[in-house]
Amino acid sequence: MAFLKHNGRTVCYRLLGDSAKPLLMLAHPLGMTQAVWDDMLPALLNSFRVLTWDLPGHGASAAWPEASDQITPEDLAEEALTLATAAEAQRFHFAGTSIGGVIGQQLVSKHADRLLSATLTNTGAVIGTPDAWNTRSASVLGLGLSTMAVDIVPRWFGAAACEQQPALVEGWRVIMGRGDNRSYALLCEMLGRVDFREMLSEQRVPLRLVGGSDDVATPPDTLRALADVSGATEPVILEQVGHVPSLECPDKLTQILVNNLT
Repeated sequence: MAFLKHNGRTVCYRLLGDSAKPLLMLAHPLGMTQAVWDDMLPALLNSFRVLTWDLPGHGASAAWPEASDQITPEDLAEEALTLATAAEAQRFHFAGTSIGGVIGQQLVSKHADRLLSATLTNTGAVIGTPDAWNTRSASVLGLGLSTMAVDIVPRWFGAAACEQQPALVEGWRVIMGRGDNRSYALLCEMLGRVDFREMLSEQRVPLRLVGGSDDVATPPDTLRALADVSGATEPVILEQVGHVPSLECPDKLTQILVNNLT
């Protein structure tokens, strides 16, 4: 684990593997941490140098500054680019889930020259509605993440994972509950503003989309709509998987990345 300063904030990251291999950056979902990628790392390191990091107010990264009352996709993309520069990678592969996929869309639309490819999972050009995200933001600020996690975390996982791995759900409730309320709320508000439908029509980055059949947050139709506006091929939909395939079926997601990027 390592740390760097970006725009006055401390960002926690891991840079693993052989510097001679191409860099693969992995961006985690909202409310989670870079630990979502842990089960995939041993296999990925056979082919890539891997960089993971914690988003603002998540894991060991510092909260969003009090002086700023808004987070934008470009803020998060710039953070990713700072990390890539720290890894001395002019170009890199990118994979992101949920809000991590939003960061990927920003990179694809505005920083395509830095990308070798993008694999976006469980995300969309538009995710949910502004009202729903603003309501969640207000609830988090009022109740706190530890309370909100009780209802939010089970929605991340498909029925099979919830039934077979109850400790997985409970563990991520604990992790989400330790996050920074304000940073999470600002990221919710950002997701309510996100709309990439007009920004991806001319993108030329090799793009792969992956989703879960049981994902209630970004269901398969959301991925198909993203494919339509971005020119990506038909999404790979993983059966009996919810919102976080890196936890529910790490071997399958690893194989998709290795097969498509090497």
